[in-house]
Amino acid sequence: MADKELTMMDLIIESHVGLERQGPGSPEVIAKALGFIDDLDKISRVADLGCGTGGQTMVLAQNIAGNITGVDICPDFINVFNDNAKKLNLEARVNGIVGSIEELSFQKEEFDLIWSEGVIDSIGFEKSLNYWNGFLKRNGYIAVTNPSWLTDERPAEIEKFWGDAVGGLGTIAENIGTMQKVGYEFITSFVLPEKCWTDNYFIPREAAEKALLKKYGENKIVEDYVKDDKYEVELYSKYKQYYGYVFYIGKKI
Repeated sequence: MADKELTMMDLIIESHVGLERQGPGSPEVIAKALGFIDDLDKISRVADLGCGTGGQTMVLAQNIAGNITGVDICPDFINVFNDNAKKLNLEARVNGIVGSIEELSFQKEEFDLIWSEGVIDSIGFEKSLNYWNGFLKRNGYIAVTNPSWLTDERPAEIEKFWGDAVGGLGTIAENIGTMQKVGYEFITSFVLPEKCWTDNYFIPREAAEKALLKKYGENKIVEDYVKDDKYEVELYSKYKQYYGYVFYIGKKI
């Protein structure tokens, strides 16, 4: 019965809700990205799309002025997000809401900055940048992380993995071209360091998955879920010279 009731989404949420981050990144990387973004003040409006539990959002709030709204489809993540904001005394200007980043409920041209880490590939780089553009003020900034090819050629095994996962990746040059095509001035891009994957995401996630295995025992859905994630880690160790998460920063024209 338990096998039928559990879903992969249940396991993703359960294994990630207690993590500081739901994907690769770091406070240092956030600070570096913010160094390319100007003109944020106390009245600035910021959206963090696909915010998860808000690990990166809280770092943002501690480094910039203005109001930040986090959006995530998962209520469990948003509950933790708002609890974290309260613990850090940020609730007056940091708020998480449940919603789809593909169907935003905001006004057009409402934001000075749209931030998004680790989710845009699940929707589509061009599709998301094009849609989110409408919610940015003129001269507003977009800052997103997206897995990208670092080379023009790569082994078939890793090409297949990303093709199956998100329909394939683009190179950095291709993604920059896409950003420019849909209405942004390209500001900069840079590759996230390896520790953003290993120390800050893979290792904490592995610990959470060990707890899942212990909790659910011999449950095939759980075992398959953990197996798939282990394969992802193995591939990164084997092929990390060919791909990585890349920060892309643009300015709405």
